Amino acid sequence: MGLMLAAELRLGGASVVVVERLTEPSTGLKAGTLNRPSIEALHRRGLLPALRRAQQQDEWFVSFLSGGEGGERALPRFAGHFAAIPLSEALLDDSDPELSDLHPLDLVALVHQKRIEEILAEHAAALGVELRRGVELTDFAEDADGVTVETSDGPVRCGWLVGCDGGRSEVRKRAGFDFPGTEPEITAYHAVADITGTQDLGVGWQVSPTGVYINDPARRRITTIAFGGAPAERHAPATADELRASIRHVTGADVTINAITSLTRFTDNARQATTYRRGRVLLAGDSAHVHSPFGGQGLNLGLGDAVNLGWKLAATARGTAPDGLLDTYTAERHPLGAWVLDWTRAQIALMRPEPHARALRQVVGDLAGTTDGTTHLAKKIAGIGQRYDLPGDHPLVGAGVPDYDLADGSRLSDHVHDGKALLLDPAGSLRDAAEAYRDRMRTITSAPRGDDVPAAVLVRPDGFVAWAGEPDRDAVNAALETWLGAPLDVGPGNRV
Repeated sequence: MGLMLAAELRLGGASVVVVERLTEPSTGLKAGTLNRPSIEALHRRGLLPALRRAQQQDEWFVSFLSGGEGGERALPRFAGHFAAIPLSEALLDDSDPELSDLHPLDLVALVHQKRIEEILAEHAAALGVELRRGVELTDFAEDADGVTVETSDGPVRCGWLVGCDGGRSEVRKRAGFDFPGTEPEITAYHAVADITGTQDLGVGWQVSPTGVYINDPARRRITTIAFGGAPAERHAPATADELRASIRHVTGADVTINAITSLTRFTDNARQATTYRRGRVLLAGDSAHVHSPFGGQGLNLGLGDAVNLGWKLAATARGTAPDGLLDTYTAERHPLGAWVLDWTRAQIALMRPEPHARALRQVVGDLAGTTDGTTHLAKKIAGIGQRYDLPGDHPLVGAGVPDYDLADGSRLSDHVHDGKALLLDPAGSLRDAAEAYRDRMRTITSAPRGDDVPAAVLVRPDGFVAWAGEPDRDAVNAALETWLGAPLDVGPGNRV
């Protein structure tokens, strides 16, 4: 999340230093799915071609496409799972308007986090982000004018400090953020390994008397989920002996582990900071919220934090932010984080190996086996319908702006790579407002194609609609000042 945030800050005109404890990028197996808001955010920054290339080079993606009859098959519409209950893509409701016309964005949903991090590192470097690897934060002190950060490579003086340092965040702990939540019920292991003795196990998600597991022999992957709380040595690296014992406990198979390519251990520890800001110190990503990885929400939640915070903090650092802008970061992102924690807690409840949970699991499974059930759950997993509670009556306000096809042959996403706000004003009736914010906003006068397109739209730098409708001078001015601050001094009579 740090790289995405750093890039957004640079686009907003702020100087950035990223301090990274690791000397090299992590090679461990992590998330492999992007949701709709994340893909849209990366697309708005011009990164869709890089995501496509990364996916095309992925070994699993290549093997999947070459596995159908005739040597090639189409990419499936990803549906996912809920509490290890598979969701069939065949049951998705194609008539649902929120599922229509998802291409080409849904074609890059399956990209591994390692490749995403590589893409973001290149993106950030191209924008001039300074990345210091092998440097560890050791302490920091805040004063009225900024923050002095002590590192293993010497002190760094900055205006603001953002902790993007994971679930065990030193920044969060040292700054004194409250981090309430629920204790873990599970210990899970996720491995890519050469294992002998799994030939009698079911393939895919399976429920056992002692837990849940997923077996993917084609990719040599196995995940076990056992109930009983966190491991005794939860901060120590996972071992082959632990993996073998967990497989035996959950599946009943007495396996032999010949070699391990990747092994991670996780729990369902679910916690969230009560606020994402204390003075000049902020949190984003896992530093602000931790939960189990079911549904692939962690990566996407963190990317959303970064995109929401970047332009607001950059404007604050530049001195152009309106009063209270930085506080909207917690106000907008905290509810989404709380929803994700409950979404993952509900899945844990349905996985419990006890009679009441198994009975409820059967009911939910029956519902998930319907078109309405699959469609609802898949849309939630995909982040479709995510929005912020922003002032305004138009249905677009608070939602991500559609990628309109414009009359000049371009698309709206082609015009927001620079991270500025955007005013869509085909009639040219708001040109004076655009002039007053020309340093922070660009204007499009090419008309969008399609039905039910508003006469004008104001889009925040993060791609969310701040105002839409028929040009209303008072409303437009109010929205501009709410999100972008005071206008330039362009002389009398030049306001809308």
